[in-house]
Amino acid sequence: MKRRVLDRNCNIIQKVVDERMWALFRSHWQHTLTYWSGFFSFGLCLALLGPTVLDLRCQTQASLQGIIVVFFAQQFCLFVGSSVGGFFSKSLTCSLSSLASCTFIISVVFAFIPICRNLPMLAVAMAITGLAMGVIDTISNLQLVKLYQKDSTVFLQALHFFVGLGALLSPLIADPFLSETDCVLGNTTINSSTTMRHLRNKLAGRHVYNVSHIQLHTEGEVVTNVSYAFWIMALINLPVPIAVMVLMYRERILTCCSERSPRLLDGDTQMCTVKTQHGLEQTDVSSQGYPDPTDNTNMMNCCHLSKLKELPLSFFGIHIFGGLVLFFSDGIVGSYTGFVYTYAVASPMSLPHKMAGYLTSVFWASITVGRLASIPLSYRIKPVRLLIFNQVGVIVTLFLLLIFFQSSVFLFIGTCFLGLFISSIYPCMLAFTEDMLDYRGCATTVLVTFAGMGEMLLQLLAGTVINSYGSYSFLVCGSTFGCIGFTIFLVLLLVNHTHKKYTTAVTNTAAVAENPRANGALH
Repeated sequence: MKRRVLDRNCNIIQKVVDERMWALFRSHWQHTLTYWSGFFSFGLCLALLGPTVLDLRCQTQASLQGIIVVFFAQQFCLFVGSSVGGFFSKSLTCSLSSLASCTFIISVVFAFIPICRNLPMLAVAMAITGLAMGVIDTISNLQLVKLYQKDSTVFLQALHFFVGLGALLSPLIADPFLSETDCVLGNTTINSSTTMRHLRNKLAGRHVYNVSHIQLHTEGEVVTNVSYAFWIMALINLPVPIAVMVLMYRERILTCCSERSPRLLDGDTQMCTVKTQHGLEQTDVSSQGYPDPTDNTNMMNCCHLSKLKELPLSFFGIHIFGGLVLFFSDGIVGSYTGFVYTYAVASPMSLPHKMAGYLTSVFWASITVGRLASIPLSYRIKPVRLLIFNQVGVIVTLFLLLIFFQSSVFLFIGTCFLGLFISSIYPCMLAFTEDMLDYRGCATTVLVTFAGMGEMLLQLLAGTVINSYGSYSFLVCGSTFGCIGFTIFLVLLLVNHTHKKYTTAVTNTAAVAENPRANGALH
């Protein structure tokens, strides 16, 4: 009997939770879908440069070694954009204006890239997309955290699913327009489609290691259709800034909007009535302190210089160690996508170029599926438990790849599992860190910046090690990054325990100070 009652109560609780999450989404659906669409633009940019870089080399008639400037320009400016993105999020007005500008800039740059006829112009164009991507990354994550706060994990998982979806679709859209042979026709040019496929797969990982001995013509007739890929991507991305503009109109941010039309957040349902077997239960689905569009308060006030002395060391420790966890997590993603092809075609694996080229797509597909699967898991399992499970899964998978380093079948299986495990670390870490700090808003900007830095620096470090010690060191680097990241996460949990004790002591002291009579009565 007790078991039956317990099962019934569990079903009721689960239904209430589901109803509550759905009510939250209905209350903020237009904001949420707008940020998701912005991250779709981020994903389109993220994966488009690698497959098209050989055709862009032909278009600009640059050397294979010179094209690294384009990779560096985009990656470095992505890091810069992530760092400064927090300053564009001080209010809803500034956030949406920046988001609209950045997503529109991406479409404009996509349309402009086909007319870039030299390397400096292309590098500048890619640098601009990098800045726009960085700002989109920070703003979308930050605004969803501010909007949903303790319930943000589910919606952050969906947000990062869209970046995976964009990164998965982008190469598929570009593929029909890519040249099968060298697109600069010279007297002794490389016309082997196998050689060009090998180069494209290698450069898709955003590196030019071990290709310095290959010489491609820079003078001659250019034959490429890659322009159509960028124009199609510009059109696909164009609805995103339009959606942001519609949201700005609904929020009365645009000067042309009618003052009589109510703002979306003003009209949010403050309480949602959920029907259960025991009657009606009210669930709060308010905007949870969402910033007013006219509010000019800087969201970074929690880190204002005048308040630094009042903050405990654990506050800074949570920011630093939380950022370092994502530094190594995103570093694994960057280095794996960058060098898994190089590892697969080298001895002792020695896979055919065509088969090895599927590994990066398999990895991104598993990340996308993992984030989709993590959406329902996120409101049933606490972020800290998901983080522990996923990070242990990453380490175990990388060690198994080390053990079975000669098995091509397990390379594909391990790639799938690695993508599934590592997929939800980023969104869970954002939600968990902000929860530790009571959603002050600083942590998201810091974590996004650390993640971008890790993807850039650890990929460079892994490439240097692989170039010096061989392809097997690729897996050694990944396992090392995973172990260091998990160790730092354990330190983060210890720092969080210390921070909780500090905040509890401060809260108790403040309560006693506000009610001295009650304190005296207790004695």
